[in-house]
Amino acid sequence: MKSRYKYRIYPNHIQISKLNQLFGCCRYVWNQSLAYCNQLYAGGQKKPSYVDLTKQFITQAKKELLWLKDVASTPLQQSLKDLDQAYKNFFDSRTGKRKGIQVKPPRFKQRKSRQTARFVGANYKICQDKIYLPKVGNIKIFWSRKLPSQPSSVTIIKDSSNRYFASFVVETCSEHLPKSGNSIGIDLGINTFATLSNGEKFKLSLPLKKNLKKLGKFQRKFAKTQLGSKRREKARVRVAKLHAKVKDISYGMLRKRTDFLHKLSTDLVKKYDTIVLEDLNVSGMVSYGMLRKRNRKLAKAISDLGWREFRTLTEAKCEKYGREFGTISRWEPTSQKCSKLWF
Repeated sequence: MKSRYKYRIYPNHIQISKLNQLFGCCRYVWNQSLAYCNQLYAGGQKKPSYVDLTKQFITQAKKELLWLKDVASTPLQQSLKDLDQAYKNFFDSRTGKRKGIQVKPPRFKQRKSRQTARFVGANYKICQDKIYLPKVGNIKIFWSRKLPSQPSSVTIIKDSSNRYFASFVVETCSEHLPKSGNSIGIDLGINTFATLSNGEKFKLSLPLKKNLKKLGKFQRKFAKTQLGSKRREKARVRVAKLHAKVKDISYGMLRKRTDFLHKLSTDLVKKYDTIVLEDLNVSGMVSYGMLRKRNRKLAKAISDLGWREFRTLTEAKCEKYGREFGTISRWEPTSQKCSKLWF
């Protein structure tokens, strides 16, 4: 099975300029191709193939736009492949070939949102404490853990708070743990994050609640700035950095939220053969809370806890370690009845 390993990178000022140029070129190729495809669909024509888009928006465009030659060509090609896959997912979702929530059509990329560029094959090199990218150079990287195998691709990410990361895709082997003969049901809540069917409880504080006053102050200043000004961009980065701090803020004995969810999900998967969670409509609960004044605080608390992230981590680790993962209907009164009834 394939897994992602994400690491923090620290480019210097020159490398940041080159990466921003790379992100801009990838964004330009994506937006121009998307606009062309939308124009063809409006005229009743079919979407051109990946090869046709590459010839038109990379090969021919480089003859007129010389700045496209200043960046590596692989991320530009991968950007068009991502667009082709996005259209495929959209059509498969419309025709019923793709299960789950209906996928929306591809959207245009913005300069101020999350930026990505992907390198594949032998277009990059991994060193002891650096990673080499063509036409960018050697970037300092912090290896928080070892890669289990040789990665097939690396995605350079710039988040909204101007932090840079390298995300590697590696092939990992599934590790089947010995059977313990135990099963557990989990009920998620707000005051108590998780209540197990055996009576064990896991509590944690709400980090966003402690930073609401500061966040509101930053957002009010951001709303008063003029569109397109440098002061507005500084205010946007300030808000984004506070959100990033909230995401990684400590719980109790220096436990970060992401770290807490990882440790809890791993501990449960190693202890129990079968794990059952409630199929909660988190997006619906949050949107309802935002529309109703009486539930605004509840919506913020739900978003702060990371229920969906916990389910995603638990489901992925169950697949990795050969455990069974199940869900029950969101309409069942799990908070009133014992979780043991649903096995």
